[in-house]
Amino acid sequence: MTADIQKIPRHFLPEDLTVSDWETIEPYFNDLLERKIDSKEAMEKWLKDMSELEAVISEDSCWRQIKMTCDTTDKKLEESFNFFCMEIQPKIQPYAFALNKKLVESPFTKELDQEKFFTYLRSIRKSIELFREENIPIHAELAMLQQQYGVITGRMTIEVEGKTYTLQQASKFFESHDRKLREEIYRKVNERRLQDKDELNKLFTELITRRNQEALNAGFENYRDYKFKELGRFDYTKEDTFRFHESVKLHVVPLVNKIYQKKKEKLKLDVLRPWDVEAEPEGTEPLTPFETGAELLNKSIEVFTKLRPFFGDCLRQMNAMKRLDVESRQGKAPGGYNMPLAETGAPFIFMNAARSMHDVTTMVHEGGHAIQSFLTHSLELSSFKDYPMEIAEVASMAMELFSMDHWDVFFQNKEDLKRAKEHQLERVITIFPWIAVIDKFQHWIYENPNHSPEERSQKWVEIFHEFSDNVIDYSGLEKYVENGWQKQLHLYEVPFYYIEYGIAQLGAIGLWMQYKKDPEKALDNYVNALSLGGTKTLPELYKTAGLKFDFSPENIKTLMEFVNEEMEKLE
Repeated sequence: MTADIQKIPRHFLPEDLTVSDWETIEPYFNDLLERKIDSKEAMEKWLKDMSELEAVISEDSCWRQIKMTCDTTDKKLEESFNFFCMEIQPKIQPYAFALNKKLVESPFTKELDQEKFFTYLRSIRKSIELFREENIPIHAELAMLQQQYGVITGRMTIEVEGKTYTLQQASKFFESHDRKLREEIYRKVNERRLQDKDELNKLFTELITRRNQEALNAGFENYRDYKFKELGRFDYTKEDTFRFHESVKLHVVPLVNKIYQKKKEKLKLDVLRPWDVEAEPEGTEPLTPFETGAELLNKSIEVFTKLRPFFGDCLRQMNAMKRLDVESRQGKAPGGYNMPLAETGAPFIFMNAARSMHDVTTMVHEGGHAIQSFLTHSLELSSFKDYPMEIAEVASMAMELFSMDHWDVFFQNKEDLKRAKEHQLERVITIFPWIAVIDKFQHWIYENPNHSPEERSQKWVEIFHEFSDNVIDYSGLEKYVENGWQKQLHLYEVPFYYIEYGIAQLGAIGLWMQYKKDPEKALDNYVNALSLGGTKTLPELYKTAGLKFDFSPENIKTLMEFVNEEMEKLE
């Protein structure tokens, strides 16, 4: 297995073609639409040519987004992205619909390997069913509006001791021993968010309005039902997600209470406040796993190499190709992502490192996504690489857990290493209630699309407290709690993409259980499952990974008990 990834050679489009405008690529859509398909071989050639066109356009679109998020202050980059959204993407959609119909209506489609093409054709039929001409301009507007979240939040900074910090950079102060400083930073960060509260509320209302109209146009009662279909959630229902919410309350929140009670006792506090959660007792220095972005990358490569040389080679190749932007800076959009690049293959990792432990988990998380990009690059069609997020997040979350075995690369001190592992396992548990809150909030948002910003805040607070622990004290901070949902970019940029983290975290814990018994077998299962891309159903992908696609209360209880036992072993 090699990470020496090669750009897919073009056979249909000229090698020097770039997507400068619609006129550049329209002839190739017309060619595909008008071409006669008179045999199984002609159908296979047609599919490969269509895949090549999709890959070239996808990569162009991704680069426009990458460049814009790396520098939200450059208006030309924003204009380039908006140009694609408004002038190119809307013109592609009617052709995509017509090509999909041509595919499913061709008699030669039945001659394709039905097992290999099952998930692809299922997805194509779904796209045909959802397509509406009147939704094309709405899609274009949504693509532009969604990116405004990064523009607004990318300019957020605070002053600390005469220096300017992004909100991501400022988060390191929450590890300080100085409780007054922690509180000061917490209030400054939240006050800064409140400055743009109205603008972000207005943006979110506009997004809800357009998304709701998109669903109504397609014949759905609400956007939630439409989005479940669009996301290809063939293997579970909204009722399954409701059961997930209840299971989190039943089997996870008690463990969260235990974690925060222990934190409170460790810090010798009468009351645990939200700015205390990341702190350590006096005399314990904050974890500093690296000093620079380059050091973070080099140490991550070493960790990945110790797991499997191929994993390390993936990051080395990306570094050689300048496919990483790691450090936080002003004018950079918040968050982190791994952006697959369909034609050249090696993806792009974007993140906002600020020398914290959280940055290590972000790096190995996005590195897990990157490995899946490498493993699926050789699949025959671009659409085969369109894997479900419920397995994509297993790739990233399992890597967080696997990599812990080699975190001595970041921490030579044994006590620091133990603390880092504790931090990770606590996060594995404490993330579940937040996932449930965000997901349940979205169900309410789109079941009630005509709500006011005030009703939205009230509902958020209600759901937030429904899944909250009983240790952290938020009294006097109500205005910050009310606004807490605005920090979750998924609500703005990728609606309903969040429950996947919960489902995948269960899968990741299951793989880690395997790893504890037989590391090589677990890594084999991991690689084999990820290599399938989107060519199998979710239950089949999980089965290949040696897992059950199961987020029942019983399974959640078993997995939580396992994580709790592993945490107790560290004590």
